[in-house]
Amino acid sequence: MVIETTDGRKLEFEVIGVVEDDEHNSFAIAYSEAEDEFVVTDANGSLLSDTDLAQEILDDFRDLAEESAPEES
Repeated sequence: MVIETTDGRKLEFEVIGVVEDDEHNSFAIAYSEAEDEFVVTDANGSLLSDTDLAQEILDDFRDLAEESAPEES
């Protein structure tokens, strides 16, 4: 996915996960390796305008990823 910034730059993001909330709304977590940045989109691919909600979704995603990662020995 490519996101154009307000200053005209085009940044490439790769969807690394999809999560669903309690109301069955889906959100995609995308990561840009070049920018080392995450974004959260709704099911239509639009960036979330509610930054607090986006951060909560990203935090939950990170927690789930850590829990499901195999333990290192």
